[in-house]
Amino acid sequence: MKIGFIGCGNMAGAIIRGILAAGAAAPEDIIGADLSAAARDKVREECGIRVTDDNTEVVRSAQTVFLTVKPQFLEDVIFGIRDAAAPDQLFVSIAAGRSIDWIEERFGTYPVRLVRLMPNTPALVGAGMTAVCANGRVTPEETGMVCGLCGAFGKAEQVSEHLFDVVTAVSGSSPAYVFMFIEAMADAAVQGGMPRAMAYKFASQAVLGSAKMVLDTGKHPGELKDMVTSPAGTTIEAVRVLEEKGFRSAVFECVKACAEKSASL
Repeated sequence: MKIGFIGCGNMAGAIIRGILAAGAAAPEDIIGADLSAAARDKVREECGIRVTDDNTEVVRSAQTVFLTVKPQFLEDVIFGIRDAAAPDQLFVSIAAGRSIDWIEERFGTYPVRLVRLMPNTPALVGAGMTAVCANGRVTPEETGMVCGLCGAFGKAEQVSEHLFDVVTAVSGSSPAYVFMFIEAMADAAVQGGMPRAMAYKFASQAVLGSAKMVLDTGKHPGELKDMVTSPAGTTIEAVRVLEEKGFRSAVFECVKACAEKSASL
């Protein structure tokens, strides 16, 4: 299978590295295009793929074409490639805020076969979470193939498109919330006398391990929390303060605001 990428930025690089590491394609089966010579050189050096500055060359060379440009550039990219597209090609978009209907309209009368993805930045370290949704021209087997490719750089799950704004809030944007939480815990540890590098390591590993417990055990997060909170102990005192300061409400409201902003774009 020949795979193409229009846009060779960080997310494209993460997807390509995952595909190569999983053995889903060889470097010679992948081509990437980008207007930036620096971006092309980086992905060629890191991944060994063929690169070009011509988007239509990618479309003519690949069976599956990933549209990995920023949302504000997607319209111009589609206008530039739609006449080169072939009926048996599959297009995969990662552009936030650009619906399947929106993309189909930009392709005009061409009956595009389209999968929309919403990945997040942990894909850069092989731990991403990707929502997957396809239009009616894509077969279940093809959707499964795309899910398999996404599984090479994390986890993937099919999601109805009407939930993509919520996906943005709870997954796409949420690494920022988690980074703030890690930073705040580390700052407090530094205030308590711990060296900063050590503080980041302890806080980050605690978050990583806690998330893994939720995924691996299948237990409710509240049940796992109760396992840590001994009567009259240190943890329940910390939980009391978080509740007093409105921790749950703050997280709830930030996710809600993010989803609403995504829906308004």
